[in-house]
Amino acid sequence: MRGWLRRNHWWRPLAVVLVVLALLLTFRSLYIPSDFGIHGSFTYNLYRANNLTEWQSVTVKYQGREFCGSCHDKNYKSIMAGPHSVIQCENCHGPGIGHPDTVKKLTPGNSQQLCWRCHVYLPYDGSGRSVLPGIEPGGPHAPLGEECYTCHNPHAPQLLPGAQTEEGGS
Repeated sequence: MRGWLRRNHWWRPLAVVLVVLALLLTFRSLYIPSDFGIHGSFTYNLYRANNLTEWQSVTVKYQGREFCGSCHDKNYKSIMAGPHSVIQCENCHGPGIGHPDTVKKLTPGNSQQLCWRCHVYLPYDGSGRSVLPGIEPGGPHAPLGEECYTCHNPHAPQLLPGAQTEEGGS
């Protein structure tokens, strides 16, 4: 029997696997908190139980469009009736934290890059980006240096009265 054990070369790899496994378990017990695990169902419930109070003390920076609509009802209704209804106000205006108490006005950036975040033509399969009206930066529809808001109101993105189309008409 002893000669059979020496002839089989599987003892060394088995020993390496057992040592690696022991090292992993030792690492886990030393560096991963004991309260880390699944609390509740699996989806979004893998966390450290003692961390709940830390997260509850974090100040929410984004308020949501309903918060904005409670004061800005005209713009809220306009956006909700148009193609930008799927976009939160704070995507363009920035976080609403402190508004209106300490931050009086949330002025959005007026650069083309703000609109390009969604409207540059990127036809990724299955992403939904191919159904958005895409523009080519610097192209005939979006000449560099001319801001989008000169022809489009972001709260009602159709062309503004008197704006010129690519064909030259209004």
